[in-house]
Amino acid sequence: MPEVVEKWYSNGCYPWISKSVRIVFGHIPFSVGDIFYFLFIVMSIRWSWKSRKTWKTHWKNNIQLILSVCSIFYFAFHVLWGFNYYRQPLFEKMKIKREYTDTDLLLFTKKLIARTNSVQFQITQDKNKAIAFPYSQEQVFQMNIKGYGILSKELPNFHYSELSAKKSLFSLPLTYMGFGGYLNPFTNEAQVNYLMPMYHSPTTSCHEMAHQMGYASESECNFIGFMASVKNPDLYFKYSGYSFALRYCLANWQVRNKVVYQKLLQTVHPGILKNYEESDLFWKAYETRIEEGYHLIYDRFLKWNQQKDGIEGYSKLVNLLVNYYKNKSL
Repeated sequence: MPEVVEKWYSNGCYPWISKSVRIVFGHIPFSVGDIFYFLFIVMSIRWSWKSRKTWKTHWKNNIQLILSVCSIFYFAFHVLWGFNYYRQPLFEKMKIKREYTDTDLLLFTKKLIARTNSVQFQITQDKNKAIAFPYSQEQVFQMNIKGYGILSKELPNFHYSELSAKKSLFSLPLTYMGFGGYLNPFTNEAQVNYLMPMYHSPTTSCHEMAHQMGYASESECNFIGFMASVKNPDLYFKYSGYSFALRYCLANWQVRNKVVYQKLLQTVHPGILKNYEESDLFWKAYETRIEEGYHLIYDRFLKWNQQKDGIEGYSKLVNLLVNYYKNKSL
């Protein structure tokens, strides 16, 4: 019942729950949620070790305890955030078409290349020079509020308040799993992987902040994160957003038509490609079977929670961008 969820949960009680939790945890300088997860893992290992000898005689009680704990977490997950998985899609709410033609994609990609090239040159005054991001992670979190403030004047549904964004204490495990961040649904903290190249930070953290506002779909959060970044008056934030979206469009062309892909790639400033190479080298340095396994698990998790595209849903950003900006300037 997406209409019911949209009205009574996502736009009803959830904003009050989210805001309250962010007020409680937002001013604490470290990640409370990460510490909670760590303690839970330690306690689970400790309990498993202590109860290993009693499994044969008390297995019913042990299974009952495990199911009880899981049910509490499952209930808390849905009440505090998880029901947002069942809300109305952004495509419907904003009346954005789902499909697009090759012509639509080509026009949008060319427009996006022009904007990304322009911002890159404004910053460096040299089309061959990669962007060196000048801000700290904490500065990015604070500056994101300005981008969301400008965006909400145009689209009020994307109003953001009560900042609660943290550098994840699990940044190294996140890197091995291939993720730039996540939202803790129990503490409503936006967790960001601080190890990845910093030019990704504005769009990545804006993505997690969109999750805080109650948007569960990964493609929708990519879309909202992009808009919040490019609406920011700071050029480095605009570059983060434009280069992020451009990479998705180029990847789309790489699959659709390699000839067109190569032609488009030749029009992208070498400095932008150097930033892409920086990212590729970073992620490749941490590639293991762990990433493949975790992506498979997360894909199943998303599909289980009504996200039928699973982890491929991230790339649906292109559908939203192409059709939303079809008659709008970037």
